[in-house]
Amino acid sequence: MTNLRIPGPTPCPDEVLKAMGRQMINHRGPEFARSLDDVTNKLKQLFQTRNDVFMLTGSGTGGLEAAVVNVLSPGDKVLSVSIGVFGERFAAIAKQFGADVIPLNFEWGKAAKVDEIRQALKDNPQVKAVLVTHNETSTGVTNDLSAISSVVKEYGKLLVVDAISSLGSIELPVDEWQCDVTVTGSQKGWMVPPGLIMVAVSEAAWEANAEAKMPRFYWDFAKAKSYLEKGQTPWTPAISVIFALEVALDMLLKEGISSIVARHAHIADKARSGIKALGLELFAEDGYASNTVTSVVAPERLNVKEMLRILREEHDIVLGGGQQSMSGKIFRIGHLGWVTDKDIDDVLHAFKVVLPQAGFGG
Repeated sequence: MTNLRIPGPTPCPDEVLKAMGRQMINHRGPEFARSLDDVTNKLKQLFQTRNDVFMLTGSGTGGLEAAVVNVLSPGDKVLSVSIGVFGERFAAIAKQFGADVIPLNFEWGKAAKVDEIRQALKDNPQVKAVLVTHNETSTGVTNDLSAISSVVKEYGKLLVVDAISSLGSIELPVDEWQCDVTVTGSQKGWMVPPGLIMVAVSEAAWEANAEAKMPRFYWDFAKAKSYLEKGQTPWTPAISVIFALEVALDMLLKEGISSIVARHAHIADKARSGIKALGLELFAEDGYASNTVTSVVAPERLNVKEMLRILREEHDIVLGGGQQSMSGKIFRIGHLGWVTDKDIDDVLHAFKVVLPQAGFGG
């Protein structure tokens, strides 16, 4: 089997894939209603929230759009905290729908500085919401969301979180950290194929939703809430992916949140230690390196494209390259969801052979 080591989609356990092969059912019938209720309740446990949780059919980017349009109106001031590609995407979505976006961009590879967020909120008292990416897969950096939340709530603002590659892998107690809209995607740490967005919505977010004027139809949280009360979704859901998620959630709950977080921390430490032992440099700032994806600086003499090709074609290992301005400058090793020590050991062992072939070491 291919050792798929990108930040998503991630490999799926056999029992999860088997669940997807079930025959279709009526998405307006009682069998689906039972499944929807079961999955929703289990998601709340893993989100560590008592707030509303919905499943929407789409990609993570759709979830970010849903988060924006359900709590904002055109002209609302929004502070966008960005440390990479996906932070910039979040800001672009808000701007596209007419928000007055105040960008607070940090150097790629670094985490957001809480003091600068505090100063930005102090300088811009009309800000309604703060957009932040918890775990930035383009750079392999995890923001200190707990500290960011404290500052955001100190100023009484909505906190809208891209947790697509963190929830289900990295500690994120949604209620404790007062996240108002929290978005994640099935293809990341949840061990399920792409197709589902899972969103938690706080009471404060519902208050904002009642006044929000941005256009929305497919991504309407109010519709999702009203249909969930009937055991349905507003539109035809990705039924097969929900079947898969039901199985994956049972596996995750059996493992337990603390064990999941510890496992990802252990695997990430193995990846980072192994990379350093090879004489390579990590891209992420010390203390903020992600436990779901490791970003590695490409030495000048290393041909990243060739390295990725050899790994893929000769070792059946697939890694991620750098995105946008980081293309050719870094590469990324995904280690979230269904991942073991052996998966990382195999990558590190292959590097010893492939790095000299691609121009580094030897």
